[in-house]
Amino acid sequence: MAFALTKISDIIEFNPSEKIAKNKVCKKVPMEYLQPFTRQISGYEEAPYSGGTKFRNNDTIMARITPCLENGKTAFVKIFAENEVAFGSTEYIVMRAIPGVSDPLFVYYLATSPAFRKAAIKSMVGSSGRQRVQQDVLENLELTLPDYETQVRIAKILSAFDDKIELNAKINHNLEEQAKAIFKSWFVDFEPFNGKMPKSWLAKTLADVSKIGAGGDKPHCVSEIQTPEFQYPIYSNGLANDGLYGYASSAKIYEESITVSARGTIGFVCLRQEPYVPIVRLITLIPNTCFVSAKYLYLYLKGINISGTGTTQQQLTVPDFQKTSIMVPDNDTMKRFTICADSIFEQIKHNAKEMRTLAQLRDTLLPKLMSGEIDVSEVEV
Repeated sequence: MAFALTKISDIIEFNPSEKIAKNKVCKKVPMEYLQPFTRQISGYEEAPYSGGTKFRNNDTIMARITPCLENGKTAFVKIFAENEVAFGSTEYIVMRAIPGVSDPLFVYYLATSPAFRKAAIKSMVGSSGRQRVQQDVLENLELTLPDYETQVRIAKILSAFDDKIELNAKINHNLEEQAKAIFKSWFVDFEPFNGKMPKSWLAKTLADVSKIGAGGDKPHCVSEIQTPEFQYPIYSNGLANDGLYGYASSAKIYEESITVSARGTIGFVCLRQEPYVPIVRLITLIPNTCFVSAKYLYLYLKGINISGTGTTQQQLTVPDFQKTSIMVPDNDTMKRFTICADSIFEQIKHNAKEMRTLAQLRDTLLPKLMSGEIDVSEVEV
């Protein structure tokens, strides 16, 4: 295992040349498909090429603009066909491994390492809110890095964590799709009821079946990571990580409940199964369990169109939202459905907790592996 002071441009090719014909319809990865501190790209669109950065499988793409870089928007490209060239935001920096010199996955983990990110963030210049990374600073950055064989070992160790995280994410997606299918079968198609809605079911409003409120200001003290002192998640109306903003020392809502984004991307619905703090631009619904369970309310809201009001900037308000109609089944049906849904969402909760633990372990190991503090020469993955 050998480490040496290395100039980054000696092991990484920045923004490698690729060609796409003008107006050719191909795969596009907008910035919103990069999730914070997540290796895998969450999806893509198809659009005619009119400009933007170009990349292919085994490249690393990193946001170069604030606050996307600070929020951890860096991804490893592996969702396209062999030799397929895709494109994306002009605010990406593309990094490609040099064959025999650097390992593609190692390049990704290097780009997410504290030393590399710190240098990138420090290099930013431009007007407030539109600052960008100076690429030449990264190209000339010198770090103590391992030889090729050690790079491969380090990448395999860190990839084991991300592989399991990605597997759990797929399992959770499938589990939620199962829950949606059951909900549709029971409460949209009425299959257990001979295709007709029972007459005993009642039409009510969200105000009738839940306590609805709005998120408040963020706490005075916020931790970016979860600690024994700051253990309660703070949620905003963001989409990334279900709106996770940070962690607080105390919670505002302890009951199982639902949040709905009220500004920006209106109608983003999340089930909250642990105590948390909602902040501005977020509506909360605590179900009255005499009528509905949290899982029923969550799946009902996921299945309807939620829109806001306003001319300049639309928003969802509590007075308007609480008038939304909801069909409430009889108590026996609600109990039977909730028992079925509870088992599904308990597994989702378990998998999500495991994903958070794996991510924390990966992030703890990453700088230690990169610096050589941990000897990987005898490690078997």
